[in-house]
Amino acid sequence: MIEELITQIQGRFADLERQMSDPEVIADRERYAEIGREYRELEPAHRLALQYAQLQDDFEGARELLAEDGDDPELRKLVADAPERLERLAEEIRLAMVERDPNDSKHVLVEIRAGTGGDEAALFAGDLFKMLSRYAEQRGFATEVISQSPAEVGGFKEVTFAIKGDGAYSVFKFEGGTHRVQRVPKTESQGRIHTSTATVAVLPEAEEVEVEVDPNDLQVDVYRSSGPGGQSVNTTDSAVRLTHRPTGIAVSMQDEKSQLQNREKAMRVLRARLYEQKLAQQQAEIASERRSQVGSGERSEKIRTYNFPQSRVTDHRVNVTAHNLDQVLAGDLREFTDALAAEEKRELLAAQTAEAAP
Repeated sequence: MIEELITQIQGRFADLERQMSDPEVIADRERYAEIGREYRELEPAHRLALQYAQLQDDFEGARELLAEDGDDPELRKLVADAPERLERLAEEIRLAMVERDPNDSKHVLVEIRAGTGGDEAALFAGDLFKMLSRYAEQRGFATEVISQSPAEVGGFKEVTFAIKGDGAYSVFKFEGGTHRVQRVPKTESQGRIHTSTATVAVLPEAEEVEVEVDPNDLQVDVYRSSGPGGQSVNTTDSAVRLTHRPTGIAVSMQDEKSQLQNREKAMRVLRARLYEQKLAQQQAEIASERRSQVGSGERSEKIRTYNFPQSRVTDHRVNVTAHNLDQVLAGDLREFTDALAAEEKRELLAAQTAEAAP
């Protein structure tokens, strides 16, 4: 079984290499980019396949030599260790070949909202915004704030921003859910620890061709944008609310001075939410149940807990705990992303294996 897979990987990789040097393919920019993307995605599996083939050859050669002269301790060790190493490599190859989420290459829209905990929740929402923005920067992605509703104490009631770059969704999709913080607020005179939450939704940004919005399905309301305390910050009706009548999804945007810019931003968010709904419906047909990303934002629901007194961060989905809270809030999230990505691949591999079973 694994030998067949390795043969397929090597054959496909050689075919892609040939195509990438074909003048006709090079002349077709779109096709060349598509082949290049598949080549890069297959590269890790091909590297593992080469290691497997080399170890298999070494193993068989060592067994033949031991049959002739069984006194070489190095050969005996190689023969003893090789089966376990081969099985480990085979598992890594299977995981590397798990079908990629078609949305993984997309840009994303991230929506952070203060949950339970009042002012402290808003401050925590601000911390999460900084954390995810810094992580995006570390991974080489660009960020763009789409809309924000700052809280008077600092932080945000809610903030929506885009993370742009090839593979952004593959990195940030694991951040969707309820994040919980445990710390002593600055206003707490008794030194008691409070628990607050903020919710994060991560939406793959949809292209117009993926989600067609019929203008007749839209209700467009324009109004004057308002600042803190309800005061008008604009003398023209530049704020826009788009309501998609068939689904009831509504998006408001007022950050820009131009009504046209606000409408364009609102359409981006609306399209992403419609795409997310479409994906959820598709997944519901395949799986009997699908956990919601965000939940209600209650304290009992959480994907990750940030404990300030103990400088501890725990991701409850993969039981990974880090004791470097400051570095995590500064964007050091790779340990969690890697563990969650590996777990996702294991689950997908198990599902694919179950589907393939007679």
